[in-house]
Amino acid sequence: MDNLYTFMIIALAVLAIADLVVGVSNDAVNFLNSAIGSKAVSFRTLMIVASIGVAFGAMSSSGMMEIARKGIFVPGEFVFDEIMIIFMAVMITDILLLDFFNTLGLPTSTTVSIVFELLGASVCMAVIKITMSNDLSLLDIGNYINNEKAIEIILGILLSVVVAFSVGAIIQYISRLLLSFNFNDKPKLYGAIFSGFAVTSIMYFILIKGIKNATFMSDDIKSLISGNTEMVLAAGFAVFTMASLMLMTLLKTNIYKIIIVIGTFALAVAFAGNDLVNFIGPTTGAYQAYLDFNQAHDTLGITASQFTMESLGNKIQTPTYILLAAGLIMVLTLWFSSKAKAVVKTSVDLSRQDEVKERFEPNFLSRSIVRMTIAASESVNNLLPGSAKRVIARQFKEPVMSAAIKKEDMPAFDMVRAAVNLMVASVLISLATSMKLPLSTTYVTFMVAMGTSLADRAWGSESAVYRVAGVLNVIGGWFFTAISAFVAAAIMALILYSGRGYALVALIAFALLVLVRNYLSHRKKTKELKAEDTLQKAESSSTQGVIVESASNIANVVKRGNRIYTNAVNGLATHNLKMLKKNKSQVERLTDEIEELKDNIFYFIKNLDEPSVEASNFYLSILRYLQDMAQSLAYISNSSYKHVNNNHKKLKFSQIKELKDIDDAFEVLFSDTKNAFNSGSFNEIGAVLHKKHDVFNLLTEKIQKQVERTRTEESSPKNTTLYFGILLETKDLLTATMNLLEEYYNSHDDSIEPATVVSTIEEEE
Repeated sequence: MDNLYTFMIIALAVLAIADLVVGVSNDAVNFLNSAIGSKAVSFRTLMIVASIGVAFGAMSSSGMMEIARKGIFVPGEFVFDEIMIIFMAVMITDILLLDFFNTLGLPTSTTVSIVFELLGASVCMAVIKITMSNDLSLLDIGNYINNEKAIEIILGILLSVVVAFSVGAIIQYISRLLLSFNFNDKPKLYGAIFSGFAVTSIMYFILIKGIKNATFMSDDIKSLISGNTEMVLAAGFAVFTMASLMLMTLLKTNIYKIIIVIGTFALAVAFAGNDLVNFIGPTTGAYQAYLDFNQAHDTLGITASQFTMESLGNKIQTPTYILLAAGLIMVLTLWFSSKAKAVVKTSVDLSRQDEVKERFEPNFLSRSIVRMTIAASESVNNLLPGSAKRVIARQFKEPVMSAAIKKEDMPAFDMVRAAVNLMVASVLISLATSMKLPLSTTYVTFMVAMGTSLADRAWGSESAVYRVAGVLNVIGGWFFTAISAFVAAAIMALILYSGRGYALVALIAFALLVLVRNYLSHRKKTKELKAEDTLQKAESSSTQGVIVESASNIANVVKRGNRIYTNAVNGLATHNLKMLKKNKSQVERLTDEIEELKDNIFYFIKNLDEPSVEASNFYLSILRYLQDMAQSLAYISNSSYKHVNNNHKKLKFSQIKELKDIDDAFEVLFSDTKNAFNSGSFNEIGAVLHKKHDVFNLLTEKIQKQVERTRTEESSPKNTTLYFGILLETKDLLTATMNLLEEYYNSHDDSIEPATVVSTIEEEE
């Protein structure tokens, strides 16, 4: 039996490493989104700063480990055997749950997951103990759970949503009134005061409130700093304000970049200091319990089912080497995790100042919230005097961006908002850390970003319902995390209690299998997305420039269209449902990309030079033909999938053979078209156009043959409908393709040099 607990400790150590990797992948969004969104510094610089902050924070998180040991349940009411089951159930559940959210690309709260997992597993074990005892009832469950602390933690987490959103919105509104969007043109004293306030706030909560947990600080230094709080604050504000003013005046330094770098470091420190317990807390608690039990077993001969765990209720200092190792793993994950990027994207997109392809669909609740907010805003606005309205409108007027800057080169929001995001979030999280409250860093950073977005009027009439729907989706995901964490951990604890060693091996194997499967699936998906050609937005200001730029798009659509058509034919021939389902998703991706090009029309036309407006007509025409092609491919793919999915009769051999003939003809046609556009030899398009009548005649011949078969031998209405539908849509596909080729052939002029727009980044280089 003793070997079982040794195995459990080893397994918990491995699970802690895996949990660190999975957890950091999810929580990287907490301290990276502001700096990435503002594009204030290079990604490499940002990662170096964040890595140092994470390592520093990990070393100061020892005190937070007590939450896992005694914050949720009363350890003295459980024996060693039960404590090990609770911690093991928590770690297995945590890894599976966080990896699930990472795979979806949604930020979730590691704090909420660990709190409710501890609660679920300990409640399960308490219920088991109560049901096995004749003297207890379910009303006694409060003896096993630390009700007061658990409620305090849960309410703190929920309250953080409102507080973070409100504080972020208020501070951002005041900052914008002071600095406006043209903050670089404001007096340097304004920026210096803002910098002094921001850096001093961060320093106060990181240094004064967080320093008492640091294992590397001597007691003398800690008492010196904590005993002179007011003096340190006043001196810090004066020093940082003067230093900022000197940097801006003498060295022409962009002080907002420095604030963002310091803020990123501070938030990384706060994250690691607060959230490290979420990843290794149960493991360190189990390890301490294991050491205490071994000592008692060796000296007193007490068994695992007799040794109660009062010792976990004492103050225990986590060994420095464990914190150091955990910090190193977190830093390595930060650099090499690809899943972290997907999670960051969700938060940045919901904060964007400009328009973006919205990821979430509006719903009744988001529409209602937007309507009520607009009504409330108008009511407040009516109470303000006209002069105040004009001043506010002037401060919130966004600068006109140069048309020469590519949309993807533009930051999602400016550096003032990024600085406020980092300052407010790091202060709130560090304050909670100092109070030994495992506040959700995800809740705080996400809601601060949403609050500053609202205050900055980023949620305009064009995007508000989508952004609010996105926020509601993410918050809904958090509540789903809490419920699923509680239930799953309780089930895991019940399985481990019932199955013991066998259940432990089975659950660990299952967890590893899911992790490996999700990792391989994510890597495959990432490779497919990288390998897949994506459609590029036109940036040129002339017809000839658009022709040259969009040539790669046409080659791309033709290549993918050829593959989609061939897969549909092959899938029908073999009744391969898996192939047809994958084909369906490829068509959907192509359609979405073409829709995104259409959404870019507004920005494309605004970039046009006055004499070159005719380029817009050309661009609109090719987009229309591309859309027609995608619609035909979608019909062919979807109807094929539906036919096979409904288990209808296979097409006849003669029908399959005829579709293969058409596919071969399209193979040649599409291949020649792709080569013409890839090489830029638009004169070769003429040769492709000469084949138009041959392919049309082939399609007409096949349609006529099917008409004859239907009259004489065809007995399946479903087959006839499908086959006619494919042939007619193929004809439409051919028509759209030929119209597209004719548009290029008639518009291209070799004698004119195409004019293109160059991004500011390229100009600087």
